Amino acid sequence: MSIKIEKKITAYEVAKPEDETTKQDNNIASIAPLLERDEVLVGSTYKIKTPHSEHAMYITINDVVVNQGEESEHRRPFEVFINTKNMEHFMWIVTLTRIISAIFRKGGDITFLVEELKAVFDPRGGYYKKGGKYMPSIVAEIGEVIQKHLVSIGMMEGQLQTEELIAKRKEAEEKLGKEGVANGAQCDKCSAMAVVRLDNCNCCLECGDSKCG
Repeated sequence: MSIKIEKKITAYEVAKPEDETTKQDNNIASIAPLLERDEVLVGSTYKIKTPHSEHAMYITINDVVVNQGEESEHRRPFEVFINTKNMEHFMWIVTLTRIISAIFRKGGDITFLVEELKAVFDPRGGYYKKGGKYMPSIVAEIGEVIQKHLVSIGMMEGQLQTEELIAKRKEAEEKLGKEGVANGAQCDKCSAMAVVRLDNCNCCLECGDSKCG
């Protein structure tokens, strides 16, 4: 008599093909942060004071030194901290600092953060900071602070107030008055509420962008 033995194949013995989703998940899981924290970091602290709050906001951006001691040595932002006595903003401040710090640590191009933050508008209305520059929101000013920091460490090119732009602002104030300048339209390029019409030409008094007609 012959006995036929059938082997039961379990799920563990079956080679399951790896789909594209699984491959992508594995690739994402294998990505490690490009930047590591040093024991001591260098950084800068910036102060924001808005008319919407009696308490100032202090933004600290710490940098890590990449390729230290080499010709290609440079600084990159590693983390950000925002402190204020105004507890009204506590939840979104903590969220924002964690997300920004996580993006910093991933390395690569981080300059996109500036435009994303500066494009945020407060539904209650913006405000004018010291010097007369319009800010559409506190988040937008945080974006400007990050921009200022990136310019200072050489990661972005700065937008300097040229003599020509200063002259344009002075001309606008003489022709339109300070109230007319303050009520400028929104600029498509820098999002500042600083577009006025001079000599049949729409000109942004913040970044200099113009559309002549």
